[in-house]
Amino acid sequence: MAEASRTFHATLFSLPTFSPRLHFKLSYSHSHPSLHLKRARSVQRSISETKTMSSDTTLPWGCDIDSLENAEALQKWLSDSGLPPQKDWSSPEVGHVLKQHNVADLPLLATYLISEANLQKSSRWSNYISSLPRQPYSLLYWTRSELDRYLKASQIRLRAIERIADITGTFEDLRRRIFSKHPHLFPKEVFNLVTFRWSFGILLSRLIYLSSMDGKVALVPWADMLNHSCEVETYLNYDKSSQAVVFTTDRAYQSGEQVFISYGKKSNAELLLSYGFVPKEGTNLNDSVELPLSLKISDKCYKQKLKALKKHGLSASQCYPLQISGWPLELMAYAYLTVSPPSMSKQFEEMAAMASNESIIRKDLRYPEIEEKALQFILDNCESSISKYSKFLKESGSMDLDITSQELQNRGVFLKQLAVDLCISEQKILHRAQYILKRRLRDMRSGELRA
Repeated sequence: MAEASRTFHATLFSLPTFSPRLHFKLSYSHSHPSLHLKRARSVQRSISETKTMSSDTTLPWGCDIDSLENAEALQKWLSDSGLPPQKDWSSPEVGHVLKQHNVADLPLLATYLISEANLQKSSRWSNYISSLPRQPYSLLYWTRSELDRYLKASQIRLRAIERIADITGTFEDLRRRIFSKHPHLFPKEVFNLVTFRWSFGILLSRLIYLSSMDGKVALVPWADMLNHSCEVETYLNYDKSSQAVVFTTDRAYQSGEQVFISYGKKSNAELLLSYGFVPKEGTNLNDSVELPLSLKISDKCYKQKLKALKKHGLSASQCYPLQISGWPLELMAYAYLTVSPPSMSKQFEEMAAMASNESIIRKDLRYPEIEEKALQFILDNCESSISKYSKFLKESGSMDLDITSQELQNRGVFLKQLAVDLCISEQKILHRAQYILKRRLRDMRSGELRA
């Protein structure tokens, strides 16, 4: 059990070119009894109960479940090892080759993680890597058919597909430029798409953003086991005075009580994408749903509007976030542009700039003559999305009845429940927007707002 003032030592698993001697330290804003740090499941659902790999390949490192034994071994290693050096690669030649090719930070760290993981017991990070899940909790480990089946109503499906494609493309680029030309350093049995997806899954779910270090990111062993809660607003950050990654709680904790941090102001969909869980309904005040909007191809000004949008980095189809509290000005600007008649062509540029958040002057953009049409356009798109969610939720009860494998049934039940939880929360936001839009349109048409 740790005293409230005790400093927890942990190395900062950052890019191997960076090596201040760091430790992890917990500090508190209230005096209270000692507490435990622990990996628990009260907030997020572990997918260790079901098989999540999209192939039968099993990694030779990591662990299958949240193992107390591995956690205790990790804690002992952090306490006993002091602050081992970390600025050099275990294989200097590997690091030299990657630096020669100017590999970006994230794929560089992903490659470094695979390189160290392959060393297993001989790696200085072996205790840490042994505590990492073989199957990271993210949508990276959903198959394409599972994404299409369970997330067809949510825009996060496309984000997941794009992320998987980006990771695959990054691996293929490294394989073509570097791995294939240095097979003695990067054997394909070790550096392949399966291990690359694993390392990216670990990074995207565990990297800690250190704003006080100019936005550097790092893996911080032990600290990255803290779970997320929507009810706290405390973060891990680097403290230059103590040379520690510090976390200050926003309330007192009882001895043995689980300590939470915030993973950031993310929607439920974003939390599912990177971390593989959906918070309890109604607890995430930062929740939002992406509403897709598109120009009408039949619009006489389609080409002119599209040209204005492209000038500001937008396309004919865009998604904007809706929250319970409302929607952004950019969404309204896009709606104005979509419904604006040819007589307003001189305003297309202004509308597109506001829709992209590139306008220098932030103002309450309003065009009273087309406001009713713009609100109706948003309402139509809301109701179109609501119908997709309703269809999925109705069909979800009878899904997977044809699956005979118990293992696949268990997996299907788990993934489907995550999808249902997400869809319920996103549909709730859409229903709220629908209510507000209908009320405003009713008032406008009755003459109350028009006057």
